[in-house]
Amino acid sequence: MSEVRKAVQKLYNTYPFPPDPLLDEPPPGYNWRWHYQSAYNFCAGMKPSQEKIRILDAGCGTGSGTEYLVLHNPYADIIAIDLSENALATAKKRLEKSGVLANFHGTITFKQLPLETVDTLEENFDFINCVGVLHHLPEPEIGIKALAQKLAVGGLMHIFVYGELGRWEIQLMQKAIAILQGEKKGDYVDGVKVGRQLFANLPENNRLVTKENQRWQWENQRDECFADMYVHPQEVDYNIDTLFDFIAISGLEFIGFSNPDSWELERLMGKNDDLMNRAKNLTPQQRYRLIELLDPDPITHYEFFLAKPPFIRQNWQDDELLKQSYPELNPCMLGWESKSLFNYQFQPITISNDEFIFMQSCSSNEGLTVGDILAQVNFTLDQVRSLIKKQLIMLTP
Repeated sequence: MSEVRKAVQKLYNTYPFPPDPLLDEPPPGYNWRWHYQSAYNFCAGMKPSQEKIRILDAGCGTGSGTEYLVLHNPYADIIAIDLSENALATAKKRLEKSGVLANFHGTITFKQLPLETVDTLEENFDFINCVGVLHHLPEPEIGIKALAQKLAVGGLMHIFVYGELGRWEIQLMQKAIAILQGEKKGDYVDGVKVGRQLFANLPENNRLVTKENQRWQWENQRDECFADMYVHPQEVDYNIDTLFDFIAISGLEFIGFSNPDSWELERLMGKNDDLMNRAKNLTPQQRYRLIELLDPDPITHYEFFLAKPPFIRQNWQDDELLKQSYPELNPCMLGWESKSLFNYQFQPITISNDEFIFMQSCSSNEGLTVGDILAQVNFTLDQVRSLIKKQLIMLTP
């Protein structure tokens, strides 16, 4: 085992992460990125054909994400791997304590395994979840290639890695703590102590203090979070250009960011026609780069989906194909049956009366096509496409 990997293992054995409390009930709400049907619909524009899938939780930590994978994919066979035995032990306790396994009809297996060695697993996976892990590997390129090899054809991978622009102050504090620790670097308890002393003693208007107070103070009350952020022994931060170089190494297809509204250039300069005209011929990557340069603060990380080609997507521009499809409500909503509800991104929205009536028909008339429902209600195909774009309904061709 490399020295870097040993150091990372030591950190997470000292401070198992994330430190989310173990509950006596299933986790609240939903996270659509861990819900295969909803995630597939977001990426492909349609509902997947099967629920009995294979999922790899690559770097599961203490199991907060694994718990949602079990909750949202009750017929899946799931393997969760991690480097830290203490984190894995917590993950097992989390699932047992919350009761999510009671309604789970698949299988869940935990393995202590370095991510780079997933080729030792026999099966390929329809869905790979890798959140907050690749950027902590000694060589992230080896990690993403290893995962790509285990992704089934047409499969999806959900990835979360750090962004350098929104973490600039974090990088500075990491380096400051390391200098003050000197030979004690690698003693994570001491590192947390040094970091907390620094924040307590720096001037109130100090840039690092200001950013900590604005953005991270609440979660960093817990030493596990503080250690993960400020004394981690290995971290690689990306910008758009280095991120897409990294993705290219995998050989997978970039499907899109899971927070698409943040990557709309119109929100930053849409009021100026000249600027928007200048941006018309930019490549998608250039547009993304421009957005993060103009608005760096939110870019603390990138969260996105990759797919192994061929990956079939449907845009539903063919009227007849749309009429013949079978609609149902997106399972990642909260507040239905109401016109005011939370959408898949957990954002509050209000739908129109016509949208409400159409969605009611989708939920109560299983087996009817879009065309069948349109023959009964006052709704248009373009309005149906709007519901698709809002991720409020899913279609089966």
